[in-house]
Amino acid sequence: MDLEILISYFPRYLDAFKLTVIIGCTGILIAFILGIISAFSIHFKIPIMSQFFRVYIEIFRNTPLLVQLFFFYFGLPKLGISITSEVCGVMGIGLLGGSYMAEGIRSGMDAVSESQRESALALGMTRKQMFFHVIFPEAFSLSIPAIVANVIFLLKETSVFSAISLMDLMFTAKDLIGLYYNTTEALFLLVVFYIIMLLPVSLIGNVIEGRVHYKMFGA
Repeated sequence: MDLEILISYFPRYLDAFKLTVIIGCTGILIAFILGIISAFSIHFKIPIMSQFFRVYIEIFRNTPLLVQLFFFYFGLPKLGISITSEVCGVMGIGLLGGSYMAEGIRSGMDAVSESQRESALALGMTRKQMFFHVIFPEAFSLSIPAIVANVIFLLKETSVFSAISLMDLMFTAKDLIGLYYNTTEALFLLVVFYIIMLLPVSLIGNVIEGRVHYKMFGA
């Protein structure tokens, strides 16, 4: 392990890290919004929308992210739609993540007991008020473990961005190995930066899960 090589590589990894985090977080935000809309539509069986989102979920949950990225990056230009690799990465994470988020949030909605819904309506709440003040807060709490797991999964999936020439962490590692053959140093920094990106998410997720569990069950 050569310290001078590590220091010289560090700025390139830092730039790649920033790009990976920005694209990953933007995609995850889109995924969360899309997941809520999808879960809401399916849970309340909204005509047309529920069927559309069911098809969407099945397609994106059952195809690899790499295949989806290839379709967006190489397939869409054949249809006259050209997008940058950055936009392609955001789309890939957003659409794949939305399908997983939808199932996690929907399972949380389904777990809210019927008695709570009936109590809310008996208190004079409208269905809209019931959703925002009763169903969604509890469903979100129940879905936190699934949401945290999905966030970690999606951040790890950014490692395939190198296939569409996006200068992410994996692309940087492969590029440096190909140029200088300092495999040990390049892979060491790759592992370090992925840990820096993922470990805080895991730790924060555990803290949130613990607090939610305490509030709901008192232990």
